[in-house]
Amino acid sequence: MALSLSQQQVLQTKLSPQQIQVVRLLEIPGVELQQRINEELQENPALDEGKDIELEKQDENMDDDLLLEQPYDSEDEYVNPLDNGEFNYEEYVSDDETPDYRLRTNNYSDQSEQVDIPFSGGTSFAEYLKSQVYLTKMDKADRHIAKFVVGNIDEDGYLRRTAEELEDDLAFKEALIVPHEKMLSIIEQIKQFDPPGVGAYDLKECLLLQLRQKPASPTVNRAIQILTRGFGEFSRRHFDRVQQRFGLSDEQMRAVISEIEHLNPRPGSAWAGTAYDTQQTTIIPDFLVENRDGELIVQLLDAEIPDLHVSSEYKQMMKDFSERRRQLTDKEKEAVQFVRSKIESAKWFIDAIKQRNETLQRTMVAIVEAQKDFFIEGDASALKPMVLQDIADKTGYDVSTISRVSNSKYVQTEFGIFPLKHFFSEAMQNIEGDDVSTRELKQALREIIEHEDKSHPMNDDELVIAMREAGYPIARRTISKYRKQLGKTIARLRKQI
Repeated sequence: MALSLSQQQVLQTKLSPQQIQVVRLLEIPGVELQQRINEELQENPALDEGKDIELEKQDENMDDDLLLEQPYDSEDEYVNPLDNGEFNYEEYVSDDETPDYRLRTNNYSDQSEQVDIPFSGGTSFAEYLKSQVYLTKMDKADRHIAKFVVGNIDEDGYLRRTAEELEDDLAFKEALIVPHEKMLSIIEQIKQFDPPGVGAYDLKECLLLQLRQKPASPTVNRAIQILTRGFGEFSRRHFDRVQQRFGLSDEQMRAVISEIEHLNPRPGSAWAGTAYDTQQTTIIPDFLVENRDGELIVQLLDAEIPDLHVSSEYKQMMKDFSERRRQLTDKEKEAVQFVRSKIESAKWFIDAIKQRNETLQRTMVAIVEAQKDFFIEGDASALKPMVLQDIADKTGYDVSTISRVSNSKYVQTEFGIFPLKHFFSEAMQNIEGDDVSTRELKQALREIIEHEDKSHPMNDDELVIAMREAGYPIARRTISKYRKQLGKTIARLRKQI
């Protein structure tokens, strides 16, 4: 074998830094955009927020028609003035920084109002459990172990780790040897904490802990007996077998089922803290669609996005450098390079946000036009079959761009808040040959299941017949897939006595 060198031409497509900036900004919702802007303001001293006083003064003396004739072209390539020994201040700051950079628009709703929401302080679920450690009669050493155990309880309230694993962790991390009996005793005390069921290893133990903390009654005693000796059959909803095995009447069995179904399988979720614990689940819409006398108005909710502009101090620095361009030292030329890069980065970021907002607005308008009937009536059955490619064809954007826009974005309508993905669905045909969306099919299936005889629920084969009678010929495997997506279990598990 011999070594050799060869040349090969390869054609590659690479995104410019500005394109990468826009792509990344497209993916994040408006709430995260505010945080991203704050990060950029901290990292780039050439980027400033608020009204640009210099631009406002220019606006007063500038004709609007002239502004329209000088749009900012984001594809213009920047030329380093140091390459030819000349500084041209106009290449850095002048016509490019027109009011086109302003990010606020007069597109707010008449109902838009800045409301200060009071935020109450509070403790997390783990801190709440740790606070109960101090209410026990444990000594200082045992409390330290108990807080370590509490730290291993997950957000659902379960202790997924065994006593042996916890002992090994303490021995490895803190060189603390805990006797097995002591660890078991501490865990048992934690299982008596609030909320009931916390600290259980599995669902069976969790339910039993809750039942044992209830006042004793015949129904509670029967429920404990059934979960202890027949949890498997009960969890699979073989109620007939359970009833026969424990010799219960129909009324007694119904009471036991009701008692167990009212228990919380996730005790951690039962502890409702303050806004600190729930803020991550709060949905803040990115768009608002209003129906004004039959005309749909699409608004981008960017009221929290500040005005951005290139810092006047940095622009003045470049101006000073340009006036002394012949007398600059080597260090000053390095400073010019730094200032230039920061100004260029600020321009790119401002333009990226501007392009992001334009892309979002244009895409949302296309979605509203395609699903106009839904935004007017609010009927889910009015949603037409629509895929990402349909909106890409309307807007002229790539499918990947539409996918990024629809990801993690929400729209507020008169009928509620919906994710943008809610409006996309594939098409199928009904008996009449008309195209219907898969969302309409799921809605029809949901109604059939919800109105079925709960004492004799329909299996998938019977659901196929029911859907066909409703005008939707669907295969059994499709019924099974849609049923699972709707969160509906098989017929046997839906049965009620």
